[in-house]
Amino acid sequence: MHVAVLKETYPGERRVAVIPAMVPLLLKSGIHVQIEAGAGRAAGFLDSAYTEKGAEVFPDRQALFQSADVIVQVRCLGSNPNDGRPDLAYFREGQIVAGMCDPLGNPQAIRDLAGCGVTLFALELMPRITRAQNMDVRSSMAMITGYKAVLLAANHLPKMFPLMMTAGGTLKAAKVFVVGAGVAGLQAIATARRLGAIVDAYDVRPAAMEQIASLGGKPVELKLATAESEDADGYARKLTEEKQDQERALLANAIAGHDVCITTAAIPGQPSPLLVTVDAVRRMPPGSVIVDLAAELGGNCELTKADETVIEHDVTILGPTNLPSTLPVHASQLYAKNIAAFLMHFTNQGRFAINPKDQIAGSTLVAQGGQVVHPRIRELLGLGPVVEQTPSKPIREANEDDEYELEDPS
Repeated sequence: MHVAVLKETYPGERRVAVIPAMVPLLLKSGIHVQIEAGAGRAAGFLDSAYTEKGAEVFPDRQALFQSADVIVQVRCLGSNPNDGRPDLAYFREGQIVAGMCDPLGNPQAIRDLAGCGVTLFALELMPRITRAQNMDVRSSMAMITGYKAVLLAANHLPKMFPLMMTAGGTLKAAKVFVVGAGVAGLQAIATARRLGAIVDAYDVRPAAMEQIASLGGKPVELKLATAESEDADGYARKLTEEKQDQERALLANAIAGHDVCITTAAIPGQPSPLLVTVDAVRRMPPGSVIVDLAAELGGNCELTKADETVIEHDVTILGPTNLPSTLPVHASQLYAKNIAAFLMHFTNQGRFAINPKDQIAGSTLVAQGGQVVHPRIRELLGLGPVVEQTPSKPIREANEDDEYELEDPS
């Protein structure tokens, strides 16, 4: 089986889907790695590093598409809506494609890819189950996002984070408020605490309170009735408008007096919930910083502008949208580990094998046989029931007992 690693075309994207260290592991499983020339350069991985590990470098993108059985990317068409479109002319029927596709936010892109006849896996839909943890690209990238958000806040804040006792007097520790205790929020809590800040945090899910405390943060409870705040996959569920109004008012009180606010609240496939109002911004101390990690889908703060720095009421509001790409070495390392685990899960004797009863396949498979097959995406597109198709030849239907493990490279 030949797996092609494409050079990313999204503006400013510096990550790569596979790093050289993963090539020997994949080769050992019968997966031949082909790299588009220059694919890893922005992340610090030269073509020579890939060839030394046994990968084949292709200078021509179209030739790479023609040769590969499987295409892996960081950003497929859905999450690269403009610059990803020229690749539609290169895909072959039956070719397997895996990457981040923004399937819930851009379902039409899934339909366009389905029209090429590819078998498409949207890795953002990976189920949060134990045996899929090493394939969870969302968690890997969210961890980096939470870490970098704190560094951005520290860089813009006109004071230091830690408590400092000096000959010139005592400097009080900065106070940080984190909204949302998913992977990004928890990493933000941990990073801010390592820098010496006092950290308070809130999440609509009651189960998150223990996780906040375990990292040294102080859980903040807003006294909302939130019994239905979490869905079956462990993600936050959208509150009613009445509950959101209550939440915003209570958050304004909680955030007041903090030097930094980092917001991470997002609902997959929906606009970001508005949580930090103009009134809440006004009540923060002069020189305070807000880092809104939900900026790409509208932002959690009323004043956020995606990829811009806004200063209002003496508060600096940052809306970064692709923080993992600013740390491309480790972001690529984590993503490549996820990709390798995913490929090896489906590989048996050098062939890609789909078990229709496998929860990982059932959750991430979004297009096959010329049509969109994921029920939730079909619903978003207004499509009826799936018409059964015979899988294309590169795919073998696996046995229910097939299991594959990812080993760490030596």
